[in-house]
Amino acid sequence: MEDAGSIAAFWVLAVITVGSALMVAAARNLIHAVVALIVSFLGVAGLYVTLSADFLAVTQVLIYAGAVSVLILFAIVLTPTAARDNADSFLRLPALLLAVVVAFTIGLAALETDWRIADRGGFEETASAIGEALLDKYVLPFEIASVLLLAAMIGAIVLVRPESASVEE
Repeated sequence: MEDAGSIAAFWVLAVITVGSALMVAAARNLIHAVVALIVSFLGVAGLYVTLSADFLAVTQVLIYAGAVSVLILFAIVLTPTAARDNADSFLRLPALLLAVVVAFTIGLAALETDWRIADRGGFEETASAIGEALLDKYVLPFEIASVLLLAAMIGAIVLVRPESASVEE
């Protein structure tokens, strides 16, 4: 990450990611918070691209920006009795204090860490190596995991089916 374009892209994506993460915490409407969360997830994927971690970037987009965000939106939309705004809570002050302590600790660690890296070659492509491993050496665990996820999805659909769909005589 030596050229000016990569550095500028990193800082723009970092500002977008942190700004949208702050919007998640500050949003009063849950739908707006989820949209800001999606932007934050996409910003993290962009940061992975600037670090040449192409597989992690694609995974971030597919799993977090795609699946997790849609799951959260479905949970918000399909829950009939829940209010769609963030109500005030007695835990707001303790959460703010905890956030300040965590931010201070992260800042202190960032300032005290020696960030110099040894001279090394460029990054190698990771996606093809991971794909070959999943379809060669780890094909059986990969297929077992996919069947388990399919069974869990079918089970979730059966559990949330309305009772009126059962056959009445």
